[in-house]
Amino acid sequence: MIKSKIWNTKISGVTLPLYLGFVLILAITIAMDKLPLNMLGITFMLVLLGHLFYWMGEKLPIFNSYLGGGSVFTLIVASVLATLGWIPKNVITATSTFMNNWGFLDFYIAALICGSILGMNRNLLVKASVRFIPISLISMVIGFFSVGFIGILLGQSFGHSVMYISFAQMAGGMGAGIVPLSKIYASAIHGNAATILSQLAPATTLGNILAIIGAVFISKAFANSRYNGHGVLISVDKADLKKAQVDLDAIKIGVGVMFASSLFLIGVILNAFIPKIHSYAFMIIIVFILKALNAVPKSLEEAVVMFNQVIMTNFTHAILAGIGLSMINLSSLAHAMTWQFMLLSLTSIVAMGLSSAIIGKWMGLYPVEVAIGAGMINNSMGGTGNIAVLSAANRMEMIAFAQMANRLGGAIILILGGILIQFFS
Repeated sequence: MIKSKIWNTKISGVTLPLYLGFVLILAITIAMDKLPLNMLGITFMLVLLGHLFYWMGEKLPIFNSYLGGGSVFTLIVASVLATLGWIPKNVITATSTFMNNWGFLDFYIAALICGSILGMNRNLLVKASVRFIPISLISMVIGFFSVGFIGILLGQSFGHSVMYISFAQMAGGMGAGIVPLSKIYASAIHGNAATILSQLAPATTLGNILAIIGAVFISKAFANSRYNGHGVLISVDKADLKKAQVDLDAIKIGVGVMFASSLFLIGVILNAFIPKIHSYAFMIIIVFILKALNAVPKSLEEAVVMFNQVIMTNFTHAILAGIGLSMINLSSLAHAMTWQFMLLSLTSIVAMGLSSAIIGKWMGLYPVEVAIGAGMINNSMGGTGNIAVLSAANRMEMIAFAQMANRLGGAIILILGGILIQFFS
């Protein structure tokens, strides 16, 4: 009976004994310091660990119901492995390089953005967007003042609370968020950017973790209510939501790769002329316009959707493992973990989630989706954080809206940061 159960247990389509064999191969290779620190070695490690940790998190009682399930478990276990040194430093460095400098994250996000927008109902996209962006920005303003006022009540200054906690959580992550924000602060107050970055990073990390847990709580608490759109922002006819079945085609998937990549590169080109607007933001605008104008042939849309399905199915958990290994520093988070710090971070999450849900309901959007897509997402770590939040809440189809809110909001934070730090330093 037990033997049969073991052989019938599968992790992402692989029987448990075979999967453990893969893990053993990885462990031996790492122990011998022979893991190829290139696309082959890092991809194998991330896919293997990502699927394994996600599977474990989904099976654990309590954790799978209240603490974010597989997504949060993958992030935490991967970051613990890195913090304890069980994954060698050179492998962690290579993972960070692979995720960012080599563009694995760009590859993944390009597939998600293009596939989610082109695969979306056109009327839904247009109607939801014009309401969603204002809600996202208003919730950020409410979050800013809420953190500041609670900071005063806790004996912290208004300025320090908003500049080092609220702004750190809303800046849009690390590379495109608090790294440039720390330089902006340093330039304005003639300080050290590295020191300022170390003050901002814990809030960014904790905010992302709380946003993931918040998204899971919201999606489960209102799972069967009329406030839940199940991944759809606005109420539309069921016929409009019905997605055509697309049979995967190897050649078409290749076409989808080329088309999505070309749209991303157009964003890169435009970013070279207007650096203050991120490449992702340009790509979202381009794909949005193409979809709104029905400018993309149906066969090409299907090709991009196929590419999206392949990438989401096989690499989402790998991305989560990569984030945990290379982008979440548990040591710095532990040093900053006072109850006042945690309460201020939570204040941003609650204030923005609640306000976006209320305003979203008033403007005709589903409160659950808006609370996650605007409130939680605007406290996440940019592209990687968006993936973690939406994956945990099972709402990856909202990635385009999430990126839109996160990138626009992050850009505004950088501009305001340079102005306000001179008054609150």
